[in-house]
Amino acid sequence: MPGPYVVPVHGDETLPDACDVVVIGGGIVGCSTALELAERGLKVVLCEKGGIGQEQSSRNWGWVRISMRDPREVPLMAEALRIWDNLDARTGRDTGFKRAGIIFTCGNEKELSDHDRWRANLRDYQIDTRMLSAREFGDLFPGSKLPMAGALYTPADGRAEPQKAAPAIAEAARDKGATILTSCAVRGIELAAGAVCGVVTERGPIACQAVVLAGGAWSSLFSGRFGIDLPQLKVMNSVLRTKPLEGGPEQTIWANDFAIRKRQDGGYTVASGYDNIVDIVPASFRHAMDFLPALRSEWKALSFRLGLRFLDEARIPRQWLLDEASPFEYNRVLDPVPSRRKQDKALAELKAAFPVFEKAEIAQRWAGYIDVTPDAVPVISEVEAIPGFHIATGFSGHGFGIAPAAGRLMADIVTGRPPIVDPKAFRLLRFSDGSKIELISGV
Repeated sequence: MPGPYVVPVHGDETLPDACDVVVIGGGIVGCSTALELAERGLKVVLCEKGGIGQEQSSRNWGWVRISMRDPREVPLMAEALRIWDNLDARTGRDTGFKRAGIIFTCGNEKELSDHDRWRANLRDYQIDTRMLSAREFGDLFPGSKLPMAGALYTPADGRAEPQKAAPAIAEAARDKGATILTSCAVRGIELAAGAVCGVVTERGPIACQAVVLAGGAWSSLFSGRFGIDLPQLKVMNSVLRTKPLEGGPEQTIWANDFAIRKRQDGGYTVASGYDNIVDIVPASFRHAMDFLPALRSEWKALSFRLGLRFLDEARIPRQWLLDEASPFEYNRVLDPVPSRRKQDKALAELKAAFPVFEKAEIAQRWAGYIDVTPDAVPVISEVEAIPGFHIATGFSGHGFGIAPAAGRLMADIVTGRPPIVDPKAFRLLRFSDGSKIELISGV
């Protein structure tokens, strides 16, 4: 697998006959949900078709931010920051988390004003965030040649290592009694009187009372087999990492042409700040009307591509029998080929802005598929049409940082506890019950 090296998690050999909850998907959201449920004394089985954290959970930028989020996510992200502070101690493992600050640069006065207005979303939280003038930014980063009107700086924001975090959380869930099954795809759910009574995996059935689908980019395909309409598309982002480099910024920085994060080894994760690839696939037409407002708002940040991916996805069946191999068994890991052009452009712009990166050496390149919803807000919800079925997906590129709190909220919903935040904004039914779906641009 050309993607980044992920700390290996070896799956358990024995398939349990029964449990309380099956979690489908071994990304950071699924692992966080499994840990929360196991800590509450429930018998949990986590099923992953490939390996723990091998898709977008290890391919993202590693940002842990509350800044510039959709306001609907802010309460949940405030909880996530508190959880991250204690996550290493809680799991007994290194996630690489550090509060080093995140800076969003503003190229003109309008962006500066918009970013300044956004700060009102943190008024009710004890979080340090402030505006920097261009001169203050220059004082913070001597030698920078990045033209700007100013920047939003949130010192309370942090970073962590995507290749370590999901495995650490999964192992902690196992410490608390969860069963971790890798290379074990779930083919579907079983129902009794219309409610969940179990799942069928490629290794056999597991009886359970509840299922949480945290399948990332695969969630729409899985839920669609059972008549659940989950509007979701994939967006590809290309990333590179450098070898260790002396003298670079400690803070994470976003600009239009590049985004960087210092890594635990002293290297940097580098990507385009505002340029992603959208493959035109059959699902693009099925969900076209759902995504039309988002396309109108964000089209400048998207490069549309028609190629072999259309044929690859056209061949994937949308219905299958539970006693036959499912599409997930033929597609263990989404591992797209990165765009070298976009990577090289981002690195060139970074070198122009921060001359210290002239010495940067590329260590690795990869790409990942971001699972996106029409309003760029996740689904963390029960599925009312199928009692016992729940979905936590569609994090739209914001999932890594918010995952520990998303897992807690999902566990609250499954167990019927008072939720840590109001889950209304994350309901699945918002896409079909006439609720207004609004994409808030610039977040």
